[in-house]
Amino acid sequence: MPFGLFKNKLDFVQDELKDLPQFKDLPSGNSKDFTSKIGYALGLGLKEKEIFLFGLLQWAAVILAYLLWVQMLYWIPQPVWDYIADCLDSPGDTDGCTAPADIILFLWGMFCILLAAFPIGILSSAMGTTHFLYRNGEKSTVAKCLNAAFSNAWATWSFHFIDGYITVNQIIERLPEDNKNNFETPAQIAARRALSEALYYAWKIGIAGVIPSLVLGNGLIDSGKNSIKFVKANMVEIFKLRAAYSSLCWVVGILAYIGGIFVVMSMGDAAYADSGGLAIARIYQFLIIPIAIAVSVVMILLRPIYVLTLCEMYSDYLRDNNEEAILPNDPGSGKKATILFLVFCVLAIILVAFHDQLGLTNILSIVPEENTLSIDPEKKPIF
Repeated sequence: MPFGLFKNKLDFVQDELKDLPQFKDLPSGNSKDFTSKIGYALGLGLKEKEIFLFGLLQWAAVILAYLLWVQMLYWIPQPVWDYIADCLDSPGDTDGCTAPADIILFLWGMFCILLAAFPIGILSSAMGTTHFLYRNGEKSTVAKCLNAAFSNAWATWSFHFIDGYITVNQIIERLPEDNKNNFETPAQIAARRALSEALYYAWKIGIAGVIPSLVLGNGLIDSGKNSIKFVKANMVEIFKLRAAYSSLCWVVGILAYIGGIFVVMSMGDAAYADSGGLAIARIYQFLIIPIAIAVSVVMILLRPIYVLTLCEMYSDYLRDNNEEAILPNDPGSGKKATILFLVFCVLAIILVAFHDQLGLTNILSIVPEENTLSIDPEKKPIF
């Protein structure tokens, strides 16, 4: 398969950088290291307005993927949610509380990330293409940008799936934990999270040159190798840019988390099902409000600035090494990737429309025999 679903083909990028001595002694970044780049990015955006269009479409892709993921939460009957809540609230080991649905929910989450990765990847490449066209003195158009992006669709899709999966996992890792049944000490939790953040940061720093390299038509592995060289040549600048970008995203994320709390509080009785338990699916559906606002800030404003700045730095890196930035122009090579993406879209529609007939609801209704809950067939689902 082209994606390597359960193996990250770019692990070597993270491994190459995480143990470098200079990686541990880099200066801290601040918002000025990021906002100082706004002038170039906004200036280019005003000249090439398709940049903000690409950002808006990326936002739509993320929101649609989230709503698709929420659909599966509605397939799980309320008694199962009640069982899971009681199980998690009980003393002792709670690892098996969500076991019946874990595998399917994991696969569904992977599928949603896979679907979102295609448009996000194509649009990110299209966004980067505007910079290289501008630097080459060519007029940027939506058609030119998409032609270049689709020319390297497989590699772009693969990379954004891997990066999306790692990013989502790290967001989940950062969420507050219920330590009631956590057998780790506070020191162990802090150490685990610190290691997780360090590895995630090494990954994000390491792949700084991957998107510009993909934009120029290089393959996934070659882009990883190019990124290592690029990062080593611009370590301090890239680190400061990434640190500043991350800090702004952290602020947006925290505000979204606070907004989510207010949204749930404002739901009142709507946050509860008839059984008295939390209506999990409905809560996650309402959380689309703060999530959509936060994602709009990141995808339409912050991410374009970050991507365009990396592309500008990459252009300077190529110039310093007497290399030329040549954009690909063979959109037909991405035809198979586009067809597969459309097939996946049709599959998603079928799964959403016929989940009952396909037996997914029955599978998601299973609980351990010793804790089997009776599900009232006459009870109407709550939407």
